[in-house]
Amino acid sequence: MKSSAAGGATGVEVALPHPSPTRAGRLTRVLDSERALAFMLLGPAVILLGVFIAYPFVMGIWLALSSTSVGNVGEYVGLRNFVKAWNDSIFQTAFRNTFVYTFWATIFKLALGMWLALLLNRHFRLKRIVRASMLLPFIIPTVLSTFAWRWMFDPTFSVLNWTLYQMGLIVTKLPFLSDGTYAMWCAIAINTWRGMPFFAITLLAGLQTISPELHEAAALDGANAWRRFRHVTWPLLKPVTLVVVVFSVIQTFSDFQLIYVLTGGGPANSTHLLATYAYQLGVASGLLGEGAAISLFMFPVLLLVVWLQLRYLRRMEGA
Repeated sequence: MKSSAAGGATGVEVALPHPSPTRAGRLTRVLDSERALAFMLLGPAVILLGVFIAYPFVMGIWLALSSTSVGNVGEYVGLRNFVKAWNDSIFQTAFRNTFVYTFWATIFKLALGMWLALLLNRHFRLKRIVRASMLLPFIIPTVLSTFAWRWMFDPTFSVLNWTLYQMGLIVTKLPFLSDGTYAMWCAIAINTWRGMPFFAITLLAGLQTISPELHEAAALDGANAWRRFRHVTWPLLKPVTLVVVVFSVIQTFSDFQLIYVLTGGGPANSTHLLATYAYQLGVASGLLGEGAAISLFMFPVLLLVVWLQLRYLRRMEGA
């Protein structure tokens, strides 16, 4: 800015200094920028994801392609660890067990969770208390609840064997955890018990969004309870169900704590999952490269399952 002298006699113009922007003003302009604000808000999340997810994943790939073990840096070996794992009989058992465990546990959790959600959607006394108590199996830490179930399945002090014997249903003790087939179904039952509340509460939230007028109109048209569920409830509840199933498949397929505490992969490695066998090789045995290779077998399977279910969900929404 320029200003003339008083009286205008000399005609001298004096330059006035520009006001410098304050720190608060600069911060305000930065916050007004959507791009700068987005970087500021997403920055911490990106750093956390990079440190705790991206970096371990990249390191896992490198370990799977090397002969690294505890105390040995190792060298690049390509796909040798994957080929060795694929020809391993214990790995084949663990691979098959993981699919069986995930499939049946998800089916049971979905069926029982849907049944329980339909019951809790009705009006009855103490409804809120019952709904809150349903979360207890999901809230209790996995290790503690599995230890309790392990005691109930104990071959010597099993309360289940004692109850069945007193009821006259068995004459000899059932080998709940000493037989591979029994042990796997016991693990599926425990996983169903733990995961069913998550399905029930989530599906119940979906049921709350369905207008009762639709059921009333269907009932007036002569539809019974099954037809109302099939043609009204299920189509509207399908998007929520698919999302819950995706989360359940991811969590169940990579389950570790339940099997590790319940059976440790036994008896005779018959209940190993991919996660527990990868831990046994990579941590307990110190073969980090082979353990990482086994754990990476889970990634393409989960990626395919999630991609197929999300693709079906988008196609259903676009229809």
